[in-house]
Amino acid sequence: MPARRKVAVVAALGSTALALAAAPASAHGSMGDPVSRVSQCYAEGPESPRSAACRAAVAAGGTQALYDWNGIRIGDAAGRHRQLIPDGRLCSADNEEFKGLDLARADWPATRVHSGSYTFKYRVTAPHKGTFTVYSTKPGYDPAKPLAWSELDLAHPVATVTDPVASGGFYTFSGTLPERSGRQLLYAVWQRSDSPEAFYSCSDVDFGGGTENTGGTGSTSSAGGTGTAPAPAASAPTDRQIAAGAGKSTMSHHGHGGDAAAPPRTANAPEAAGTSRNLAETGASTGTTYLALGGAAALALGSAALFLSVRRRATGRR
Repeated sequence: MPARRKVAVVAALGSTALALAAAPASAHGSMGDPVSRVSQCYAEGPESPRSAACRAAVAAGGTQALYDWNGIRIGDAAGRHRQLIPDGRLCSADNEEFKGLDLARADWPATRVHSGSYTFKYRVTAPHKGTFTVYSTKPGYDPAKPLAWSELDLAHPVATVTDPVASGGFYTFSGTLPERSGRQLLYAVWQRSDSPEAFYSCSDVDFGGGTENTGGTGSTSSAGGTGTAPAPAASAPTDRQIAAGAGKSTMSHHGHGGDAAAPPRTANAPEAAGTSRNLAETGASTGTTYLALGGAAALALGSAALFLSVRRRATGRR
């Protein structure tokens, strides 16, 4: 092979290695049916949501959380969900941006359901391998009180599926809803298997036939903020709505900002700014990120050395 061609090949290999190390890949999503709180509020419109609960969520956490509807996650969860998310913070996954979703209210828009088989649809904006687990609250759940892990029936998930196939923008899988009445909540955890990253969502559901619970907002299980108007039925955002708000999202899976990794969080410790987001965007754990960058750097140095060697030989033959 001519010296100049060798140099071109070596340079191309080095560039490819660096590109592979820097290329981000991540997964994003939220439950679409039964619709999650964040998806519901996004569908209503971040700037002027219709329901009292979504207006309260925006007042507490701002509109950006709704534009980032597909990003309720922990980048280094690795199955440590109960260790990292404290009681009262399940719907936000202990993420300050999404704190409005943790509001204890009895008037969150709810999806009407019934006991028995149910087809779940999880809206996904970047598919990845992993396991979906959906839990239901126990009988006696009071939506006007902060959600605690003890209120979820963790021993009997209503759905568990590994590596479903995404189609039409959704992961679709089956489960069985338990015997319940009135308002309940379904908590979904998507734990990726190709990364420690996990996603979380809260979906309010109404089994019907329940007794009314007076909440701290002055509402009942079927009433709005005034205690008289019924809570609206839940509805997921349309493809058009998702596309319209994409430009305001900070959760693009095409990558943005730095890709530097950070050490894993300890239980209940806040994330450093950008840590979970950057780690999630690379689709890798801390160790994987450093290994990738280190390997790319080593290959690049090797390429440079080979480049110089080839060049000296070419010069010596002139």
